[in-house]
Amino acid sequence: MHIQNMTVSEFHLVAFQNLQKFRLIFFGIILMLYLVTLIGNLIIIFLVSTSPRLKSPMYFFLSQLSLCDILLTTNIVPNLLNNVLTKRDTISVTGCLTQFYFFGVSIVTECLLLTVMSFDRYMAICNPLHYHSIMSLKLRLHLVLWPWIISFVLSLDITLLLNQIHFCSNNVIDHFFCDFAPLVELSCSDTSLVEMEDLVICLIISFFPFAFIVLTYTQIVIAIIKIPSTSGRHKAFSTCSSHLTVVSMYYGAIIAIYVSPSRGSLKDITKLLSLIYTVMTPLFNPVIYSLRNQEIRDALGKIIKPMLKGHSL
Repeated sequence: MHIQNMTVSEFHLVAFQNLQKFRLIFFGIILMLYLVTLIGNLIIIFLVSTSPRLKSPMYFFLSQLSLCDILLTTNIVPNLLNNVLTKRDTISVTGCLTQFYFFGVSIVTECLLLTVMSFDRYMAICNPLHYHSIMSLKLRLHLVLWPWIISFVLSLDITLLLNQIHFCSNNVIDHFFCDFAPLVELSCSDTSLVEMEDLVICLIISFFPFAFIVLTYTQIVIAIIKIPSTSGRHKAFSTCSSHLTVVSMYYGAIIAIYVSPSRGSLKDITKLLSLIYTVMTPLFNPVIYSLRNQEIRDALGKIIKPMLKGHSL
């Protein structure tokens, strides 16, 4: 990737310089959360791949969501840990744009996968008799491949536009990773085109999927209310509650980070929210699905119980 900058060859990520006295504690906490996130999401992928009881479309999409969460956190956290531990806060312009690209890929893919999962829940509850015939393997593959393809294309487009803007003397990013707003703030050239395209992309991959999710869950709630038995309503709602919780967390974090102002005293709040989103949300997703889903708990129990018995012997 050719960089259109003559004066800046690297950036300084200085988000947590005021935590130098507590850097080892901060490093330990973030490292622990990162490892737990990796393990939790890898367990979900492993269970879906190996357990016969987790072969429904819902779990196939869930494994892709776990893969997306691994990409999101691995793209950012290792570099953050390295900066905190070594006190080196530099990242090359190429490395910065690469990090931004994969951050965009993970954000767009997760948004579209959550939309796909809402469609899956809609079909399962509102059209149960034809659910398995409609949600064929071919359709499932299409519903998974297209979010990844769209995210790769859209993220590449905005990254190439960022690559064309100029960065002059100021190369200090008051953030812990290369996000869009901090990069645009540093530019000394006209950024109206890239900002307009970013706004359009955000509307396309945020507003319309969110509207679709709201619409599908409105239909789902109506269908659940019409179920005559209490146990039937409870079972139907329990299959959606995990996904609805994750959707609420995702859009809540996105709105808090990108809709609220990120200048002045609110910048520290934005950085904290970004840290929670990139570190905590990928951790919460497998935890939420594990706690709320009996089939995942049963599949995990079948693996853990023999290990515990063997250890006790």
